[in-house]
Amino acid sequence: MSLVDLGAAVAVLFAAVGVIWSPKLSGVIAKATGKVVPVMVTVDVRGIPVANPAALVNAARQEGKVAIVIRNQPHGSVAIKNVGILQRKLVAVQPDGYVVTATDPNQATFGTLDARFLLAGQGLKGEGGVVFGNQNIKIGTPIELEGNSFRVSGSVTALQVGR
Repeated sequence: MSLVDLGAAVAVLFAAVGVIWSPKLSGVIAKATGKVVPVMVTVDVRGIPVANPAALVNAARQEGKVAIVIRNQPHGSVAIKNVGILQRKLVAVQPDGYVVTATDPNQATFGTLDARFLLAGQGLKGEGGVVFGNQNIKIGTPIELEGNSFRVSGSVTALQVGR
């Protein structure tokens, strides 16, 4: 056995290990064993400058899915269950101690998007959180959502596993 044969054997061994431990294969094994469960992820997007926020929300609803980027790594697309516009509130404390709230009128004037995306996908419940798109996500994880006409950044605000 020569040094070249030994090098070829090591290369074949590394290739076999890479195929066995690949993320796609582990995902297929997880599905086959029933460890993959439905995951609902709520992502809040705040303060994105948009000329027409309602049109962007309608476009997202019509597409019905978005591509997700978690920690600057693309992870495919997931279905959109719901998109809702969040209204900013102004709070003022009156001299008598009474608290008054009102909708922020600047939100319509300056065209900023505050929205809540409810995404549905498949994931694994792990020790370090929920594995969604081959990444652990927790509340507070930054996520980018990309549609045909938009790319917005937000953060995870809620996780529901098994629904």
